[in-house]
Amino acid sequence: MEPYRILLADDHVLFREAMRKAIGDTKGLVVVGGVDDGLELMEFLKHTHPDLIILDLTMPNLSGLEVAREIKELYPEIKILILSMHKSKGCLRAAFWVGVNGYLLKEDAFQDLKSAIETIRNGNKYISPRLTNQMSNIYLQEKAEERLTKQENTVLSLIAEYLTDEEICDRLFISIGTFRNHLVSIKNKLNIKTRPHLIKYGREIEGLD
Repeated sequence: MEPYRILLADDHVLFREAMRKAIGDTKGLVVVGGVDDGLELMEFLKHTHPDLIILDLTMPNLSGLEVAREIKELYPEIKILILSMHKSKGCLRAAFWVGVNGYLLKEDAFQDLKSAIETIRNGNKYISPRLTNQMSNIYLQEKAEERLTKQENTVLSLIAEYLTDEEICDRLFISIGTFRNHLVSIKNKLNIKTRPHLIKYGREIEGLD
């Protein structure tokens, strides 16, 4: 069997080298390189195509999400495992939305890295065990959002941007009465009672926090 080729993309050199050593000790896996930032990663891919990229979300010059989006458009055959300290639903949702194949917390990296690689190599999605409840919540939220009308989704997005009722009405050319009807409907469908919680929810699903 051909070795499974892995590229490491993380600007913390010591962490990257520790991962390189952990992977290098595993039969059938080979690290083909390491890069410090998003632009360097895209340059690397012009001449070498790994099977899997282990990608930090927080990258200089080009963020991990931006890089992941470009890779999935240009090189859809390359698998991506996000490696991050971020646990928010917004980060998780944004990562899987662009098509990554796994999400591993840095605090779990050395315990679960080989399992994550093997899961993705076998054609499955991987997520850190302590984040599975987050993904379940995201799934339920997505189902709830599907029930929102297009106008209600737009109102929710504007609420998440901290716009006032009047600013939202002006933006959408609707009356304050129509806006309040939308607001009541959104709260009922999402089972969210207060404006602050609605703002927090909206910012999370937009990846703003």
